[in-house]
This record gives sequence, structure tokens and C-alpha cells, in this order.
Amino acid sequence: MFSPDRPIYRQIRDVIVDRVLTLGDGALLPSVRALATEAGVNPLTVAKAYQDLQASGLVRARKGVGLFVADGAMSSLLSQERTLFLTEEWPRVRARINQLGLDPADLLEQA
Repeated sequence: MFSPDRPIYRQIRDVIVDRVLTLGDGALLPSVRALATEAGVNPLTVAKAYQDLQASGLVRARKGVGLFVADGAMSSLLSQERTLFLTEEWPRVRARINQLGLDPADLLEQA
């Protein structure tokens, strides 16, 4: 499940970001232990990912209640993820399209 080229806590962070984008602002996130069990990793690894997101202001903790998506987190993440896609992922996808000689019109028909 995890790639050896990036730290696991960063990959867990990506999993949480995907959930934030799906659930939206104010949503309850899985506990550290629940996510660690689900991902098959040490709870400290998940805690580090959540700490990173809390430091970024994207996740907030309510003592005794749980972890929640912070207000405004979804729009902030959408902006960040779009920039990341356009600068890192899209160039590889575009290069692969060109390498295979695919016509963009054909790709749109497949969608």
C-alpha cells in the first residue's frame, strides 16, 4: 500500500487530505488509533500526520471529542491540491499522452 519513495506519515497525510476533500468542513475524522488500524501502521505515524495537518490549520482537535476538519480547510486544500496536480502530476500525464501518441479528443470520448 505504501510507496518507499516518501515517508509513510506523508502518505497517511494524503489519505486524510482525500477524506477532508470528500467529507468537507466540520466533519469528524477517524481517531488516530482507528486510522492506524485501518492503514496497518503505528499510531505514532498517524499522529504525526494529524499534527502536520493541525499545524497547517486544516484539522482541529476537540479534547475528549475527536479530530475535525477545520472551517475553510476544504477550499484551502482544493487550491493546494489543484496547484500540486498542475505542477507535479499533470506534466507526467501529458508526457505519457504524448509518448503514446494519444489524441486529447479521443481521451474526452473515453470519459
